[in-house]
Amino acid sequence: MKIPMDSLRELERERGISFETLVEAIEKALASAYLRMINAEHEPDVRARAVIDPDTEEVTVYRQEVEVDPDSDEVKVLEEREDTPADFGRIAAQAAKQVIVSRIRDAERDLTFGEYSGREGDIVTGIVQQQDHRYTILDLGKVEALMPPSEQIPHERYEHGARLKAYIVEVRRSARGPQIIVSRTHPNLIRRLFELEVPEIMDSIVEIKSIAREPGHRSKIAVGSNDRNVDPVGACVGSKGSRVRMVMNELRGEKIDIIKWTENREEFVANALSPAKVTEVRIAEDGETALVIVPDYQLSLAIGKEGQNARLAARLTSLRVDIKSESQIRTETAAKEAPPQEPAAASEEPQHAAAETAGGAD
Repeated sequence: MKIPMDSLRELERERGISFETLVEAIEKALASAYLRMINAEHEPDVRARAVIDPDTEEVTVYRQEVEVDPDSDEVKVLEEREDTPADFGRIAAQAAKQVIVSRIRDAERDLTFGEYSGREGDIVTGIVQQQDHRYTILDLGKVEALMPPSEQIPHERYEHGARLKAYIVEVRRSARGPQIIVSRTHPNLIRRLFELEVPEIMDSIVEIKSIAREPGHRSKIAVGSNDRNVDPVGACVGSKGSRVRMVMNELRGEKIDIIKWTENREEFVANALSPAKVTEVRIAEDGETALVIVPDYQLSLAIGKEGQNARLAARLTSLRVDIKSESQIRTETAAKEAPPQEPAAASEEPQHAAAETAGGAD
């Protein structure tokens, strides 16, 4: 029985599998095959050792009589003799083939894992293959990606065969190879989509400073420019809204507000509440709360449907946003400035009590 060394070295070159690793794995498989052949695989005092001569390519099997220390599990070889079966060729060939196939599969999995493990935080395009209550499966070509329900946009339907962009959240090893978890809800999906559509972002001329998102409904992104001659909002919107429209189409109609970022926190908060017009912004002394004053007719727009606009603005600015109308502020100011009321005179108390008594008599 011979094992072709040239074939193993070719595998090393083509697949990147270590020659020594292959030989060692085949030797172990041959020893196991020998024990099965003589029905001694479950006998603790019988072991086997297979050796492949790299020059002659010949396989030699040694039968070992051993003694196992019950306390330390240390194995002591009592006797070893050559016992290569005459008809071992077919079994050995099958064992070697299984090892090689297994190692090739492992190498491909490692290669795929290495390729995708460095792409966490990247965006991929896949084809929807299957959907059930646990996952939506995307075919990425060499490997499949899993999108759990928590990473899916509510009410978004994933039709079989549809092309879909998703954000790689995590890549982990599993018994079946690399497991790639992707998301359609992650805020950075929007970041990556704009990078694809806006060259100024890829060139670091325009920078996305922060993102606030309610997947499937509405998002706000704050953008700044590192070049005073480039309008960051205009660059992201594109000619006639072409760039932002491409992102919105990929997100199937999710509305996106593009906000100009500024170091002036009051101005940034006012921008974040767009499309509402803001009269004044006051940042509290603790630096964590912003009081926003808006015209009365802008109050509902500033708050948004079910508080959505205010909620997204708060996430975008990392501040607690308290919105009040001008009339509310006037009322509160007038109440604070009003002189304190004089306490009722002592002589009035009997009269009050009397009125209550009279009322009770009636």
